[in-house]
Amino acid sequence: MPKILVTGANGQLGNEIRMIVSNYLNFDFIFTDIDELDITKFSDIQNFYSDNKFDYIINCAAYTNVDKAENDTINAQNINANAVKNLAEISCQYQLPLIHISTDYVFDGESNIQYTEDAETHPQSVYGITKLKGEEFAKNAYRYFIIRTSWLYSSFGQNFVKTMLRLGKEEDEINVVYDQIGSPTYAADLAVTVLEIALQTFNTSEKNLSGVYHFSNEGYCSWSEFASEIMTVSKLNCKVNPVLSESYPTIAKRPKYSLLDKSKIKETFGIKIPFWKDSLKNCLLKMNENI
Repeated sequence: MPKILVTGANGQLGNEIRMIVSNYLNFDFIFTDIDELDITKFSDIQNFYSDNKFDYIINCAAYTNVDKAENDTINAQNINANAVKNLAEISCQYQLPLIHISTDYVFDGESNIQYTEDAETHPQSVYGITKLKGEEFAKNAYRYFIIRTSWLYSSFGQNFVKTMLRLGKEEDEINVVYDQIGSPTYAADLAVTVLEIALQTFNTSEKNLSGVYHFSNEGYCSWSEFASEIMTVSKLNCKVNPVLSESYPTIAKRPKYSLLDKSKIKETFGIKIPFWKDSLKNCLLKMNENI
């Protein structure tokens, strides 16, 4: 049975993939994180391949602490870029397709129209710079599928939704920025898309399918609108006050506009993408069931 290596398996996306593998019985999955496999070390990947002979790579590993990355450049570079270089080399050596997850932070956020896959990149943070470098390395793989996503959340790990739920229970009102616009992405929806792409591309060697793709949930909102919807659906009596980004300074610069055009991924792979409010409800329902 073909084996798919999933790196970064303890993160939001890795955990969501783990939840749906029973729907893909034609694959065997190997889930790894830093304790099982250090992808920043080429020799470790080489040895892991010798022992496991996997056939496909899904790289969910990433350094995602955007603010911390500003002063932790070496680690961000190692995980977001150098590790991808290693995986791409293994991909070439053994002719293994590679799915790599990237981010809207490769753009500067100064656009006023949706970003297509070939739009000019201009990252404004160490996180964005290292993720873009990772994309460049991924393009050296035998076959590659780079999926840029945005505003990722899940019932796993730490994320904006969980932070809002906590604050909504602790505070009567909170301030959230309204001048940053994007599309929330439920990691469970991204997980389905990733495995559908793996399924469709495993037995084909069509080079023209390799490329960069965009995925987020349909629709768009500001962070304050996102927070308000979280409070409404969760029935939390916490007022969300929209404020300017200047009122909430962060160490790293965030894109003010990061809507991703998803036409390519929908047309190429027949992906159906849920509306962000529907996916948020599904996530919150799942989290309530786990309480």
